[in-house]
Amino acid sequence: MSYPEIRYDGEGGEASAWIRPAATPADLTGNSGTSFSYLATGAQTGGDFGLYRLDMPPRTRGAGDHFHRTITESFFVLSGTVKLFNGEKWVDGREGDFLHVPPGGRHGFHNESDDPVSMLLLFTPGAPREAYFEGLKTVGELPEHERLEFFLKHDNNFTS
Repeated sequence: MSYPEIRYDGEGGEASAWIRPAATPADLTGNSGTSFSYLATGAQTGGDFGLYRLDMPPRTRGAGDHFHRTITESFFVLSGTVKLFNGEKWVDGREGDFLHVPPGGRHGFHNESDDPVSMLLLFTPGAPREAYFEGLKTVGELPEHERLEFFLKHDNNFTS
């Protein structure tokens, strides 16, 4: 494997880095109390990746068995114990554990524990996942055919 094509050919670099302080409040809190922090959106990274922090209260349902056709998704557990589906079985993901899911890879996650869970979600390339996360608040109120359209529009293909 080699490095990608040159994307910056200027001299000496430029001041283009940015920081999101740890004290920045979450961007979205869902109905279950799950919060999403948009650390680096696809729009902010020029489509390279999207990085999000997900904080789940105890006993919170996440996503059931599903796959994506266009993006990879990776999980890094920051704290707590989360149930991760690796396409074959549900396993306990603990602090420091990492799960990578290529396009087409079945996966899912839930917090079945009595403690909160915090993890990073990395999507490549940087799809606009913010609209998906925000739509989760009301998707349950939609008629079945509109709910299916919502999930397919956001490349969530549930297996059951």
